Amino acid sequence: MAAVFTDLHAQSGLKSLEDFLSGKTYISGDVISKDDVKVFGAVPTKPGSEFPNASCWYDSISAVLASRFPGKAVGVKFGAAGAAPAAEPAKEAADDDDDLDLFGDETEEDKKAAAEREAAKASSSKKKESGKSSVLMDIKPWDDETDMKKLEESVRSVEMPGLLWGASKLVPVGYGIKKLQIMMTIVDDLVSVDTLIEERLTVEPCNEYIQSCDIVAFNKI
Repeated sequence: MAAVFTDLHAQSGLKSLEDFLSGKTYISGDVISKDDVKVFGAVPTKPGSEFPNASCWYDSISAVLASRFPGKAVGVKFGAAGAAPAAEPAKEAADDDDDLDLFGDETEEDKKAAAEREAAKASSSKKKESGKSSVLMDIKPWDDETDMKKLEESVRSVEMPGLLWGASKLVPVGYGIKKLQIMMTIVDDLVSVDTLIEERLTVEPCNEYIQSCDIVAFNKI
C-alpha cells in the first residue's frame, strides 16, 4: 500500500513522517527511489532535532541529490502563499516521467549492470589490442650477384610498431639464385602486410637488394 503524507510543511505532517521512518532508511524499500524524491520535494526545510528519523532521512536524500547535481546553488526563495502549491507540479511531473532516474548507479542492480558493461568493454579492448598474426614471406633478390646478407639486413632494418621479425633462411630458387624466407609476427591493428611491402620493402633503400615480396602463409595467432 502506498504511503500517504499530508501537511509536511507543518509539525503534524513531519510527525507522521517521523513515525513512518521509524526503523526505516528510505520511504520505499532498501534503496533510494522516486518516492523519496517526491516526499523530499514536499518537505520545505530540514526537519528539526525533535524529528531524528526524518532529519537523518532528509540529510541522506540531500547528499545524493547534491552529488547528482554538482552545480553551485545561489539560493532560491518562495513566498509563503505559493510554497505549498509549487510542490504539486513537481509531484505530477515525477508521476508522469516514469523513465526519469535521478540516481543512475545508486541501486545494486544498476551498479552490477554498469560493472558488467565496463568488464565487457575492457575485454573487447584487450581482445582487439592482442589480435596478432604470424606471416611467412618470400623475399627475392634481383639476381645471383645480390648480397643476401645485406638484403636480410635491409629487411630487418624496417621497424614498425607491432612488427617483430623472426627466424629466416635462404632457399635456392634456381640458376644460382636464392630467396630469403623470413617469419614475422604482427599486431593486426597496427601493421598491414600490403603496406609493409609496398611502402617499406620495395622502395628505397631496400629495393637496392629486393626485387619482390610474396606472402607464403598468413595465420591468425
